[in-house]
Amino acid sequence: MPKFNANLTMMFNEFDFMGRFKQAHLHGFMGVEILFPYAYPQDEVGDTLLKNNLELVLFNMPPGDFEAGDRGLACLPDRISEFQDNVHIAINYAAPLNCKRLHCMAGLTPTQHSNEIIEETFIHNVRFAADLCRDHNIEVMIESINTRDIPGYYLNYSHQAERLLEMIDRPNVGFQYDIYHMQIMEGDLAPTIERLIPHIKHMQLADTPGRHEPGTGEINYSFIFSTIDALGYDGWIGCEYRPLKDTISGLDWIKPYL
Repeated sequence: MPKFNANLTMMFNEFDFMGRFKQAHLHGFMGVEILFPYAYPQDEVGDTLLKNNLELVLFNMPPGDFEAGDRGLACLPDRISEFQDNVHIAINYAAPLNCKRLHCMAGLTPTQHSNEIIEETFIHNVRFAADLCRDHNIEVMIESINTRDIPGYYLNYSHQAERLLEMIDRPNVGFQYDIYHMQIMEGDLAPTIERLIPHIKHMQLADTPGRHEPGTGEINYSFIFSTIDALGYDGWIGCEYRPLKDTISGLDWIKPYL
């Protein structure tokens, strides 16, 4: 049976941030993920995780200046030094909290560089992150994101991620397969998951259209969950969705799985 973790950036927004950990625990979650936790004191997050018996499953490396439009730095040839500094920041936050996965956001494709230079930069940067993370038993995730939510994002398709993973060639680098993004970009979910399952080290979900909870859109999640089970996937599936109404009233879909 799949094991689900709550994304506390998107879920339980009816509560202040630290109160969301308690709500996740009360509603049956054993793990949580966060988009960007850096604004919150590390020791307070650690104490709150421990108090609520929760695992911090994953968060993103610093993406650059998010408010100014940055969506990651890994593919940007002019900002390699900044990317490397941010890897250290992410590890220093993750390691004391025993968080074992960091998502390395690719960034928006720069127009002033060739495709070859951009690809070389991405591979170099992910290898750098992976080699540093290995000493802390942390896995680095890369994720394909749809062009509707983030126009211009460098990494959009599962076959692109698969090719890059082969070239990166690091055992602690894996694919963060987001069912929502991949339904928008490619569809054909079950066969694609089956093909990629050796590379998938984390999954995420939301329904589409709307990016709400399962059962509000077009994806047959009961079939997808059965497929994932049959493939023997024993990792986490992050609930990275925006509740259609409030979080708690929208949790009926998950009750059979918790």
